[in-house]
Amino acid sequence: MYRPQATRRRVAAPLTAGLLAAGALALPAQHAQAAGTVVKVTGSQGNWELSVNGSPYQIKGLTWGPSVADAETYMPDLQSMGVNTIRTWGTDASSKPLLDSAASHGVKVIAGFWLQPGGGPGSGGCVNYLTDTDYKNQMLAEFPKWVDTYKDNPGVLMWNVGNESVLGLQNCYSGDELEKQRDAYTTLVNDITKKIHAVDPNHPVTSTDAWVGAWPYYKKNAPDLDLYAVNSYNAVCDVKAAWEQGGYTKPYIVTETGPAGEWEVPDDANGVPEEPTDQAKAAGYTKAWNCVTGHKGVALGATMFHYGTEYDFGGIWFNLLPAGQKRLSYYAVKKAYGADTSRDNTPPVIASMSVDGDAAKVPAGGALTLDTQVSDPDGDQISYEVLVNSNYIDQNKALTPVPVTDLGGGKLRITAPDRPGVWKVYVKATDGKGNVGVETRSVRVVPPPVNGTNIAVGKTATASTYQPGSGDCPCPAANAVDGKNETRWASDWSDPQWLRVDLGTSRSFKHVQLNWETSYAKAYTIQTSDDGQNWKTVHEEANGNGGVDDFDVSGTGRYVRVNGTARGTGYGYSLYEFGIYS
Repeated sequence: MYRPQATRRRVAAPLTAGLLAAGALALPAQHAQAAGTVVKVTGSQGNWELSVNGSPYQIKGLTWGPSVADAETYMPDLQSMGVNTIRTWGTDASSKPLLDSAASHGVKVIAGFWLQPGGGPGSGGCVNYLTDTDYKNQMLAEFPKWVDTYKDNPGVLMWNVGNESVLGLQNCYSGDELEKQRDAYTTLVNDITKKIHAVDPNHPVTSTDAWVGAWPYYKKNAPDLDLYAVNSYNAVCDVKAAWEQGGYTKPYIVTETGPAGEWEVPDDANGVPEEPTDQAKAAGYTKAWNCVTGHKGVALGATMFHYGTEYDFGGIWFNLLPAGQKRLSYYAVKKAYGADTSRDNTPPVIASMSVDGDAAKVPAGGALTLDTQVSDPDGDQISYEVLVNSNYIDQNKALTPVPVTDLGGGKLRITAPDRPGVWKVYVKATDGKGNVGVETRSVRVVPPPVNGTNIAVGKTATASTYQPGSGDCPCPAANAVDGKNETRWASDWSDPQWLRVDLGTSRSFKHVQLNWETSYAKAYTIQTSDDGQNWKTVHEEANGNGGVDDFDVSGTGRYVRVNGTARGTGYGYSLYEFGIYS
């Protein structure tokens, strides 16, 4: 799932149990080196275990999110959670402090190596694994170099080559070519595995993908892998049956799991993925761990997703401690891993959250009231914060705090965002003891209703320029007067630009509503004319910020135009609707 500086995609990754196949596993016995450890996969079919220096080892892990520089800050906390393993996606010159810190706190590392495309949807660019010998040779040289560098570090548990690339190649290729690329990719994984084994026979090598349907390619082309690995969230409980039906002879680990992801949940009433509640997320970790441990002798443990502190769209969905504050999911993982939670102060619980009124028709810039039911198990005083996010409008992952009025009784009032589209609204309840409860709902912001008749709808519109193609264009002037907030006029990327409406005859109007797309006007005038040549300014804006501009204005003329003189972005001007009301 993880992609550096990115978030997960919404991709269907079905389990293809019938395609699972088998491969023999043997890891030769080795003697421990002075500074390092010997990690082995031992046992026989269906009765495997991982051992570290001869002692059984079950992976109770989390994927690692903080910076290497913060390792000493967070390792004691991981240790207190019962975590014995963390997983990374990259290993290089910067990895030593993390490995050292982990080892000093009794934590080991599944050290990853990144291969393109990675992350499922081809993040970071596509590679032709049939023809790009330079890339393949580079990886064949680079990864074993870092293995040689760190093989004696006691923090190393195993090496993990690649992440979700078998699935991700479908975003680069299709048909027979896709099959050839998947074969070539997994062949490279095996070549890297052999080189790692030659350098370091004391640590197993695995490779992660996003679906067990990738395992047949590994069986066919990567027999030197010591075990398999899969990222699986809501479907993790299906992995056992798929493994059994496939007749495998190698064990596996789960390298990412947790609650249902954005790609696994139904859409809500506003047409966006319905994010699970905090309580459902916590239950998701418990369920995942129970299913992993339920496959005894085959599933050797898991690194659940995600020990991260990012406080953004993806961070709220998955992180156990966004902004360093602990959630219900944090304590669910701690309990699953057998650590003592009896004396813990735990987070506020948001039992329900709803939007007063119609969440599909929230007027831009209007009052929005949220109704919550929140309690704290420890009786701590609760404070509230409300944040909004525009990911489903512009892919911006940031959460923006907004002023909130606590009306009492769990009711919180904010001003709705000014920009139309589907927003996520988050309520954050904190207890002052380092814990947080977070819930979120979507709202569809729409232009506020206007008293009067829009006399511009369906009239002839012209513009200085328009975008003829690319993306959702062509975007002609007529799109701004078609009465639809889903179509737009878009200009060239230069100043000035104008959009003109011919009302057919001289008309008086009293109100204008401009529904800007992301590319808005910072400075513009509203002008009228009787001949389309001589213009009179009836409204001027010098500091526009996009969204919906909604204002009363007195004007008369056959022609009305919005004349943009300064763009608010590096793009052009773009209007969903230019409403002129009588």
